[in-house]
Amino acid sequence: MKIIKALQDMVNYLAEGFLSLFGPTHDEYPEIGIQPFEGEVYNSSSSADW
Repeated sequence: MKIIKALQDMVNYLAEGFLSLFGPTHDEYPEIGIQPFEGEVYNSSSSADW
């Protein structure tokens, strides 16, 4: 009986790992959308004093 219990535990362990890898994700990221750009555009030709 111990062999059957150990085999069942091993199969359950592998199945849980498989489901966690290939199952649906449970990420709860906020839906924030696109953020507007509020900075200044870098212009390398005006900053170079050659």
